[in-house]
Amino acid sequence: MSKVKIGIVGGTGYTGVELLRLLAPHANVELCCITSRTEAGRAVSDLFPNLRAQCQLHYTEPELSQLKACEIIFFATPHGVAMHQVPALLDAGVKIIDLSADFRLRDIADWESWYGQPHSCPGYSEQAVYGLPELNRTKIVGASLVAVPGCYPTAVQLGLLPLLAANVVDETSLIADAKSGVSGAGRGAAVHSLFAEAADSLKAYGVAGHRHLPEIKQGLQQVSSGRVALTFVPHLTPMIRGIHATLYARTNASVERLQAIFEEYYQSELFVDLMPPGSTPTTGSVRGSNHCRLAVHRAPQSDQVVVLSVIDNLVKGAAGQAVQCLNIMQGWDEITGLEQIALYP
Repeated sequence: MSKVKIGIVGGTGYTGVELLRLLAPHANVELCCITSRTEAGRAVSDLFPNLRAQCQLHYTEPELSQLKACEIIFFATPHGVAMHQVPALLDAGVKIIDLSADFRLRDIADWESWYGQPHSCPGYSEQAVYGLPELNRTKIVGASLVAVPGCYPTAVQLGLLPLLAANVVDETSLIADAKSGVSGAGRGAAVHSLFAEAADSLKAYGVAGHRHLPEIKQGLQQVSSGRVALTFVPHLTPMIRGIHATLYARTNASVERLQAIFEEYYQSELFVDLMPPGSTPTTGSVRGSNHCRLAVHRAPQSDQVVVLSVIDNLVKGAAGQAVQCLNIMQGWDEITGLEQIALYP
């Protein structure tokens, strides 16, 4: 089998280097180009020494002629970048896996409001497939444009989808208390992510409204029988990687039934690990892996179900999920390139 020619647009951030780490040894792909306007001409391994002897590429300018020579392009760019190049690439027969938010929301007015800019190709959001395999696997197969979910939306949706699909919770009472490591803020220099600012401190942000909120609700609405109402509060924690989402909803179901609902919903999923009753998964247990680890609890003397959901924000929350979508799109074994066991300690 000939290898599929792959390009990456925007390869200098944490998500870009994570894509390289996963794709460099992937048996079915050939990395052809990786772009960066600021680092053009520089060897990738000079910027990221962990890739020495694994990636021989140099950064290049994101020229369409070069990108059109690829079969699949990953965009690991800031929001608002991919949408300017995607139409021309799709017209040239190139498939797109976009890790930014440019095509995640179907409601363009909503997207423009939350992301603070006009959308340059709104019609393409309708044809984009939201790349959460546990929700849209059949749609991802053969897709030409996949919008990879955000990290918080992945952890929250995977924890709540089984409950809404089984219609055992009040869909108007959903709460997501989520915490992320500082790598979720990106690699750019910013005061809030300096060691002296982020270490030994915990901070809530986006309390008045976070742009991942409409994305989460859109996904949950796919399986809900009623209109979803969600309170979502993210927090910045003093760790490098990981997301921990503690999720709450009102229910009349017993903990035994709730556990059975999750077991049935995820019985065939390779990257969702439902833990035994009473468990408390940690972000450290998924560090560097593409797994989401879940545990279901029933709060004592209350009507609250409590779901604990942990992922690595850079893997299942970004690059790993993108590679998982690649495998599904191409009809490959879904685990290809994602066999890594989580790091410990």
